[in-house]
Amino acid sequence: MNLIERLDQILPQTQCQRCGYPACRPYAEAMACGAAEPNRCPPGGQQGVKDLAAILTQPEMDLDRERGPPGVGFIVRIDPDYCIGCTKCIRACPVDAIIGANKRMHTIIADRCTGCELCIPPCPTDCIVLEPRPQLTWSAIEASTARSRYLNRSARLARDGFDAEPEDCEDFEQTSALSAKSPALVKQSTLEKALEQARLRLAAHALGSPEPSAATPDGKPRSKKGAR
Repeated sequence: MNLIERLDQILPQTQCQRCGYPACRPYAEAMACGAAEPNRCPPGGQQGVKDLAAILTQPEMDLDRERGPPGVGFIVRIDPDYCIGCTKCIRACPVDAIIGANKRMHTIIADRCTGCELCIPPCPTDCIVLEPRPQLTWSAIEASTARSRYLNRSARLARDGFDAEPEDCEDFEQTSALSAKSPALVKQSTLEKALEQARLRLAAHALGSPEPSAATPDGKPRSKKGAR
């Protein structure tokens, strides 16, 4: 098992992006490259920092709590009274924990939810709420299962042409400034973009114009025919 794999085995596989990287594996790769400190994973808690630092033969440091509270303490729930079936939360979930169809109510598979909260910002109706996780611990088995679901989803997206994760140390060094931004600022930016999209939809509806087309991951407009 190489260094990246050893580090990835320690990470809780919530794929929450609070570390500043797009998933747990890229964060492991960044640590192995020396581009990231081992204290940026809130779900792993202080024990996770200790274990990662030991593998990297670095002194233990305090968990960066600006990135979120320690542990995997929450799951999400969709309020059926406000869900409009837009599928945006389904596309945002990194572990396929949300099921539903276009214009049909969606629901969370609680046993799969890692509490990453990535489904919350894109929701146009604010119908996704946080709830305490029934169990207090996050086991190695749950982490392994979450990793498998993430990898399966990533493989599916790659087949569809949506694979854009950094692949080497140079990529991580080039993006280190962005990934070091405050999580609060990143979340605020995401929320502002979601609100702007909602305003555009409302304005288009009021004028009787077609809604703005969805965007692809590279920011280019996607035609209605190509939208999923």
